[in-house]
Amino acid sequence: MESVTLTTVDFFAPVQDHVAEVERRMRAQANGQNPDLDAAIDLIISSGGKRVRPTVSLLVGGMIGASPERVLTLAAAVELLHTATLVHDDLIDGSLLRRGMPTLNAQWSPAATILTGDFIFARAAKLAADTDSIDVMQLFAKTLSTVVGGEISQMFESKGSASRDDYYNRIYAKTASMFELAAVAPGYLSDVFSDADLDALNRYGYEVGMAFQMVDDVFDFTSEADDIGKPVANDLRQGLITLPALYYFEDHAEDLDMVTSSNGHAVGREDMDRLITAIRDSGAIQQALEEAQQYAERAVRALDRFPNGSEKQALIDLANYVVERLI
Repeated sequence: MESVTLTTVDFFAPVQDHVAEVERRMRAQANGQNPDLDAAIDLIISSGGKRVRPTVSLLVGGMIGASPERVLTLAAAVELLHTATLVHDDLIDGSLLRRGMPTLNAQWSPAATILTGDFIFARAAKLAADTDSIDVMQLFAKTLSTVVGGEISQMFESKGSASRDDYYNRIYAKTASMFELAAVAPGYLSDVFSDADLDALNRYGYEVGMAFQMVDDVFDFTSEADDIGKPVANDLRQGLITLPALYYFEDHAEDLDMVTSSNGHAVGREDMDRLITAIRDSGAIQQALEEAQQYAERAVRALDRFPNGSEKQALIDLANYVVERLI
């Protein structure tokens, strides 16, 4: 895949107005139940990212001719589900900033933060039900179970694991499963689709989602603490071995022994800082990015069966952007 400079404009343009409507529907879920809850949800949504997941749903829906109104509701459900996971993730990770803005748990108690995340999960499920598709509702429930199950496995099973299979399973549960939902669910809202179409959309979502998380795992090493609101290489400091570290450890078994023998928790700060610097300065970062690029290339190929058009091109641009983006 040729390296190009892409921005969100390249894939965002065909659905820009629709994304604004998705945000409106997300904000409406606060439902005026409590002024503090309204303010919290407004804060969370305002600190949102580039809305990549709902954009996938909107673009796929346009490409295959799905019901525009139902796809809008679906896109809001997908992004609200993602938002709820971020609320809980920030609390679990102790993150005080997200995209340069204070997280909810930086301002509220853990109990209030958890309850807010739970409320957002519930409203996301309500939106999924509003698509009037049993298939979408089942896929939504399956995705939520996958995400939560992955978090539990990460807490109890993945610490200190240098298994590639464990890593791939973990980032599938954390990220790629959500992209699958975003890409496949519009297929159930179209009058014309086949099993082969659904398989292709699933493959696109899977490959883009895996690439997305791999690049995030690179950012975990290459970003500065002030930018991300948590220590550099926070995953490794917590005993989670991600793709850059996996590549590094292939050539530095002695450092792997240091991490796995203590599950990452008993490693001294100086030793951990040295290890992180070594990984940042090694070729492992580039190797991880190259693997992410391979996933993005497969995502593009998954779209071959669909007719050319602005939405398909935008989905191609989105896959390219995932591995070209800057934090």
